[in-house]
Amino acid sequence: MFKKILIANRGEIAVRVMRACREMGISTVAVYSDVDRAALHVRKSDEAYHIGPAPAAESYLRIDKILDVAKRSGAQAIHPGYGFLSENAKFAQACADAGIKFIGPTPHSMNLMGSKTSARQQMEKAGVLFVPGTSRGLASAEEGEQVAERIGYPVMLKAAAGGGGKGMRLVHTRQEFRSALESAQSEAQRSFGDSEVYIEKAIVNPRHIEMQVLADEHGNTVWLGERECSIQRRHQKVLEEAPSPIVDPDMRRRMGEVAVKVAQAANYTNAGTIEFLVDQQKNFYFLEMNTRLQVEHPVTELTTGLDLVHLQIRIAAGEKLPFVQSDISIRGHAIECRIYAEDPDNNYFPSPGKITVLLQPSGPGIRRDSGMYEGWNVPMDYDPLLAKLIGYASDRRLAIMRLERALYEYFVAGIKTNISLFQRILGDADFQAGKLDTGYLDRLLAKANPAVASLSPKEIKELERIAAIAAGMFAVLDPASVNKNGNAAGSDSAASPASPPSKWKQKGRSEALR
Repeated sequence: MFKKILIANRGEIAVRVMRACREMGISTVAVYSDVDRAALHVRKSDEAYHIGPAPAAESYLRIDKILDVAKRSGAQAIHPGYGFLSENAKFAQACADAGIKFIGPTPHSMNLMGSKTSARQQMEKAGVLFVPGTSRGLASAEEGEQVAERIGYPVMLKAAAGGGGKGMRLVHTRQEFRSALESAQSEAQRSFGDSEVYIEKAIVNPRHIEMQVLADEHGNTVWLGERECSIQRRHQKVLEEAPSPIVDPDMRRRMGEVAVKVAQAANYTNAGTIEFLVDQQKNFYFLEMNTRLQVEHPVTELTTGLDLVHLQIRIAAGEKLPFVQSDISIRGHAIECRIYAEDPDNNYFPSPGKITVLLQPSGPGIRRDSGMYEGWNVPMDYDPLLAKLIGYASDRRLAIMRLERALYEYFVAGIKTNISLFQRILGDADFQAGKLDTGYLDRLLAKANPAVASLSPKEIKELERIAAIAAGMFAVLDPASVNKNGNAAGSDSAASPASPPSKWKQKGRSEALR
């Protein structure tokens, strides 16, 4: 087993990985930029090294600097988290060349599945059904128009090297096609340095459902259940849950078997996620593979009783999976909200600044994966994800109620957050009924919020002022419920009643993270 691991990331995911390492008795190394000198992941680490200015291209994306820190610190492995270099095959190869274990798939698998067109080609060979369209980039606008006529409008243009909705265009008619293609190619080139764009049939009102897989380096691959990820804004996931409200045991088994087939076709190892689009008739189609740990992994952990980061580390250390598919069961329901520093009243623009008051929820079934603390200055240089709030219960209805309660306990002053958005979602009748698709959030946001619509801007400002005063009074008048950092007392995580089918013994330090 590794004795020291470098986490090549920041924020809540770096803290999450450090906690797993601490539980396993592994020392941690953090890296940080100028603006992250006082970040929580730096404070939680055993060692921390400065790697450059705020821009990610000069710090968190600098392979040479990260490997230099790994060598100087004596780290034997690197966990990339998600984002930044997590799906960069050159980084994985550089780690291998330096004799440092990359906690993730091989560079070959990453290259194969990192390009959406090469992934589709591989799935074509493996007989996996994917959304109708091309498995190679379009050679010309004429070819694209012919394919679009054959599969029928609407169609979706997608960047082969893309993600996060960049290089993606929905095309309804032939008249729109050429300008949309030029726009998609231009954005793909700017975002990924690759203008390759392919075409696929646009499925009307699809659900976005993904399947978690794990594969060790001894040929064993399992699936760990699905996650419903249909609630999206600008093709970015906002809220996820496990299991999906529409997936029955038979559909789950069939999706899992396809997910394992995809992973095996790519000779995949470590944790990965197979994404599917599901139509209104519950037919599912392979979309892509994410070759890393996902932001939404906590909902899978809570419903399976497994710690995915522990498993990632053990797989990277050469250990076999200690269970087979029949050992894994899905119990209960978990829902995750991504808490962002963004302003709901200003088109969800990022909202950097100092967190002046922070009251965080706790209680039964509530887990927080957080990268913030009271007094911290949220930088404007990175993704504005602050924390993830997860509710777990025996069924979906109770999980919703539990998470609603927790959201009303959550208070962040000094910056804007999207907490109010989740209160709207969880209180919405369609969400509660599980009537979801990728257009759900746009429809919800298009509706006026009756409670707010009747208030004047002056009244809204006054309510915000009163809330801030009340939060401050709570901290002063009830010190027993607030810890030394000004946060609501309670555990950062909720233990799932599901028992992990693991033969591995957890060992290491028992003291709390400093």
